[in-house]
Formats: sequence, structure tokens, C-alpha cells
Amino acid sequence: MNFVSVEGNHQRLDGGAMFGNVPRALWSQWLAPDEHNRVELATRGLYVPDLNGQSVLFETGIGIFFEPKLRERFGVYQDEHVLLGSLQDAGTSHDEIDLVVLSHLHFDHAGGLLAPYREGREPSLLFPNARILVGTEAFERARQPHPRDRASFIPALPQLLLDSGRLELVEGEHAISLGDAVRFHYSDGHTPGLMMAQIGGKGGVLFCSDLMPGRPWVHLPVTMGYDRNPELLIDEKQRILELVIELKLKLFFEHDPECSLATVTRDGRGRHSAVAAGP
Repeated sequence: MNFVSVEGNHQRLDGGAMFGNVPRALWSQWLAPDEHNRVELATRGLYVPDLNGQSVLFETGIGIFFEPKLRERFGVYQDEHVLLGSLQDAGTSHDEIDLVVLSHLHFDHAGGLLAPYREGREPSLLFPNARILVGTEAFERARQPHPRDRASFIPALPQLLLDSGRLELVEGEHAISLGDAVRFHYSDGHTPGLMMAQIGGKGGVLFCSDLMPGRPWVHLPVTMGYDRNPELLIDEKQRILELVIELKLKLFFEHDPECSLATVTRDGRGRHSAVAAGP
């Protein structure tokens, strides 16, 4: 399988929030904080030019749909829609993508669907020729968010997706548009219905989304302050990592600033770690 890691806009978020109850003395060795205690995070996607005859983009990153004051609040410091340039570098454009697969609809995963912010202009969708795949439970969460995570969603996005006529809701392990080429796994610890895409069988790739945003989060006890149920997430992570090791899958990381792809090892004490297998 040929695939390309495509960069989206980076952001800087509070390191304490990203590492939950992990002490700063420890997490700062994994990701160095700046003077404001923020760490650099990627928001990248996985582009597969030919997956059962279709061009598929897994995730769109954060984009630049925010108005300037919110862009500053959420640490989005680049002025251009980086993902669009990354797709061009990969030999395609957003209007040539056949399918966009989203693990969930938090703004740092789905914001890249939207055109850049312009004062006085209503939000609008990019990727005009793509079917957009979202898990049913994740979509319903975006339509009716809990007060705890309401700020993580883009209010206009669910209706835009419905009005487009191109939304495909996914239930179970396989989607109509992808058939057996992709197997989906689900997690509720970060947000209800988080949908992780396994591309290929043994030796394939698992887009693990916010279950494990990067290499440090492969360690079982490490969770984020943004997770709705950290203990459940740890149980789900353990189950997924057993599958990853059994099938020799590589993990694709959306938020790790330096590593997009990694293999997983487990030592004699049952501790997991991730070893970079690509940029």
C-alpha cells in the first residue's frame, strides 16, 4: 500500500492538558514546553492515492477556519491552510479527493474540511467531490455535545455535512464506500464513537487518532486532560495495542510533531513503547 503523510496546521497547546496527570518533570522530557508551558503538536492526515480505486484522505487537521482571536487562543500560528499545500506536494488537490475519513469531529481533526476564515463569510466546505465518512456515534456527539466538550466542536459543521448530501455515516467494522479495504475500531475513552481506521491486514497501518496522539501516549498510563474517561481509555488502549502487536501493525500518529509512523514493542514487564518507523 502506498500512502503519504500530509501535514496540516500545527498548534501549541498547554502541556499539562495534553498529558493529564503525568508530572511536568516527566512529560517535558518527551515534548519540550515553551515559556508559556505549551507544546508543539502536529495535525496531520494520511493520504492514500489508490485504495480500491479511490483517493482517500484520513483526517484533515485543524485548518484555519477560526477567526483570528480564536486561532490565537488555540495556538494555531500559521496563516495558510497547510494541508492544501501538502496535498499539492503529494500530487493532488482537495477537489480530487474521493473520500475523506474522520475519526471524530473535534475541530483539530475536522477543521481542515472548512475554507479559511474570511470576515463576514459563512463557513463552507472544501473537498467538493468527496464523500465524507464519520462514525454515527461521533456524528451524534457533535450534534449534541456535552457541556464538558462543547468547545471542541464546530457548531456549523454537522449541518454543513448533512446539507452537502455527501455524508456517509459508518456503523460497525466496514463502510459502504471502502468495503473490506479498511477495518474500523472504536473507542469511547476520548470521545464517544472515536473511529480508528486499520488500513490493510497483517503489516498494515492503524490510524489511532486521539486514542494515542503520539509516541508518549503509547505508554498505558498516559492520557490527556481532554479525555472524557481516562480509565476506560487505558483499557481500550491495551486492547488495541494487543491487536497491533499481534498483526504487526504500524501506528500512524496525527499529533506527534516529529513522528508520523511507528512500530510498537512490549518489554518483559508488559510496558509498551513506540519506535519511529518513518518521518
